Amino acid sequence: MNNGLYSDKVIEYFRNPKNFGKMKNPTAEGVAGNIRCGDLMSLYLDVKKNSKGEEYIKDVKFQTFGCAAAIATSSAVTQLARGKTIAEALKLDKKDIIDLLGGLPPVKIHCSLLAIDALREALYQYFVTSNKEIPKELSDIHKRVSDNRKHIEEHHS
Repeated sequence: MNNGLYSDKVIEYFRNPKNFGKMKNPTAEGVAGNIRCGDLMSLYLDVKKNSKGEEYIKDVKFQTFGCAAAIATSSAVTQLARGKTIAEALKLDKKDIIDLLGGLPPVKIHCSLLAIDALREALYQYFVTSNKEIPKELSDIHKRVSDNRKHIEEHHS
């Protein structure tokens, strides 16, 4: 750990985030937030077909309002998702983010879950706009994330 709290990798991803910014004309956008800490993440996907005809994430960007860990985990999830097929991206989880970042303090683990939620929300939106059958697990996650967003909106309006 760099400063006793964050790993060198977390500090690097916070100071020099990868794939930061809003995407013009994304295929899908996912938003996730946490009422307890106030973090809010938006993740944008550009989905294309590869040479095998599989849909994959050609590009991914993020915008995050939050702490150093929230920004680092958002950046990390974009690094993990880029180039993955939709099926591979659905398998990503918070452990993948934590491993890429060399760990997170226990009090910041929720940031990795929030980043995964933003990715899954973007994937959910992709399934909806593409008229594809939505996997049940993705629908369940969407309901939880949507409920959290409603609570945030009620709290901040």
